[in-house]
Amino acid sequence: MKSKTKPFTFIDLFSGCGGLSHGLEMAGHRCLLGVDVNKEAIETFAANHHQAAVYLGDIKKLTDKKMKDLIGGKQVDMVVGGPPCQGFSTVGKGLVEDDRNKLFKEFVRIVKMTKPRVILFENVTGLVAKKNVVIMKQIFQYFEKLGYNMDARVLSAEEFGVPEKRRRAIIMGVRGGECLFPETSHGKRADTKVVTVKEILKNLKARDGRVYNHNVKMAEIKNTLDRERLKFIPAGCGIRYEHDEKKYLPKKLKYGIDWKTLQEGRFRQTRLQRLPLNEPSPTILTSRTSYYHPVEPRYLTPREAAACQSFPNDFIFHGSQTAVFRQIGNAVPPLLARALGESIKKISFRKRKFVKKKLEPTLSKNAFHYHEPTYL
Repeated sequence: MKSKTKPFTFIDLFSGCGGLSHGLEMAGHRCLLGVDVNKEAIETFAANHHQAAVYLGDIKKLTDKKMKDLIGGKQVDMVVGGPPCQGFSTVGKGLVEDDRNKLFKEFVRIVKMTKPRVILFENVTGLVAKKNVVIMKQIFQYFEKLGYNMDARVLSAEEFGVPEKRRRAIIMGVRGGECLFPETSHGKRADTKVVTVKEILKNLKARDGRVYNHNVKMAEIKNTLDRERLKFIPAGCGIRYEHDEKKYLPKKLKYGIDWKTLQEGRFRQTRLQRLPLNEPSPTILTSRTSYYHPVEPRYLTPREAAACQSFPNDFIFHGSQTAVFRQIGNAVPPLLARALGESIKKISFRKRKFVKKKLEPTLSKNAFHYHEPTYL
């Protein structure tokens, strides 16, 4: 018999500023607790999740009693987060027991402690690559022993309404049901076009009419030459090869280098990379100097970077400029999280004994749930 599906309560481990939590709450789920060791990230989390408790500190010290006190003894339906998995290396054995996987094992400990219906965590796409199938088998088996059906997908954020090209591996486990991932809502495989940078930069005002985390003066470029060079570079472009320099920069603003002496005849990273206007942005990184405004001769403000990540304008970040950019760059895009939250609400749960399935040595072709999009 199917159980009644309803919005879930959840706790967010390694929560950062709360992008994953915010998106799940947009889907109707309720966050009970955010856990992170970073003070500024937790301050942001607390400021935007008023109904949730927070735990600032080493997760290894979060005892069963402490957690129950924080959440008032409430039932935990989901455990979500982004546990680090550095020890699952493709070089060497890559075992769960690796010392570098202590934080991942803390995620498992909390799952054992709370016995949620659903577990959900995200990681880099490389974790789901064919070369890492042995590693994925270990992760799956760890949770299968606890009674979870496991599955994984690589989802691309722009296919879910996020104005950013960002791919992440999403790993899900369900106890008493089957994993269910969201269907694409935007892009080539859907009826709705992707959301562009131009669209989201039109309005950065919160509902109270103010614009938060948007100090344009702090986004100024200190280097005079770079500030002048940027004026000649169109949206979506930058300087990486000699032909870029020839195409965009006047003689007086060229770098004055011998391109033939550079490895592979190029800069290691594109310089003065402006965001595009008529496409989603590239993956927003943790450094404020990674990208430049598509039109103005300056860096992005935190508000603009957050908008690319699909954070609503009412989501206010706390901490230094450096800390805020790190929070934004490390976050799960809320609209991607909302899509996951909506799909989780559709899972059918049955009261039946768990039957362990054999994980094949290669992941399903459905794991790579993205394509190279064409933007109109």
